[in-house]
Amino acid sequence: MNQSLIYPHERLDDLQLGGIKIIQNPNWFCFGTDAVLLADYASKSIKKGAVTLDMCTGNGIIPLLLSHKSCSDTICGIEIQDNIAEMAQRSVTLNNLDSKIKIISGDLKEAEKLFGKRSFTNITCNPPYKESGGGLTNKSDPATLARHEILCSLEDIIRVSSILLEPYGKLCMIHRPERLADIICLMRQYKIEPKRLRFVHPLPSRTATMILIEGAYCGRPKLFLDPPLYVYKDTNVYSDEINRIYGR
Repeated sequence: MNQSLIYPHERLDDLQLGGIKIIQNPNWFCFGTDAVLLADYASKSIKKGAVTLDMCTGNGIIPLLLSHKSCSDTICGIEIQDNIAEMAQRSVTLNNLDSKIKIISGDLKEAEKLFGKRSFTNITCNPPYKESGGGLTNKSDPATLARHEILCSLEDIIRVSSILLEPYGKLCMIHRPERLADIICLMRQYKIEPKRLRFVHPLPSRTATMILIEGAYCGRPKLFLDPPLYVYKDTNVYSDEINRIYGR
């Protein structure tokens, strides 16, 4: 292992998946369960030969997971924060995945100029969940940018996806249930037809706290509701499906 790829104040985490490791800086924003769930959900629709883009890629967790879980030939991640994109690329190099994954430092709103129209068969995105408000004090903090729609909005993500996707190409996202109406309305506005939806609950007795949703560009209207996903089957006891997703 090339230790020179890991900088001071960074840590190396084992994803427990095919030997893949990821470099993270705990002073910024480390990945959570949502990224793992999104990669697993999206992988089911990624066919052999697919070209995949991960928007708001952060430390590159989703491209790294998809390199093992999916049949995608090529995976690209785009991240607007230069220092975080550089760290993500070092994780790619650390895992000898440079021939399969490329991390781009850039603004997803300019993605058409970077990649061209109809460049991707699949797009994934774990976006900022919270709408930007006037009370934010540090709008350049990496954790704030990861959580709030400061540098891009939900509409930006869906609009740009409609430009980049091939006909019938898939956009797969994870988000909060309270934004579901917005997501469906925006998808249809930009000709991305919602096709799959799954609610994620912390426990069987609790309401959903996340949603997984996938739409197809120029797809026919027909939405399938997948069975609910429970993170825990009892207090502090992970469900069997979560253990499978994590490879435990």
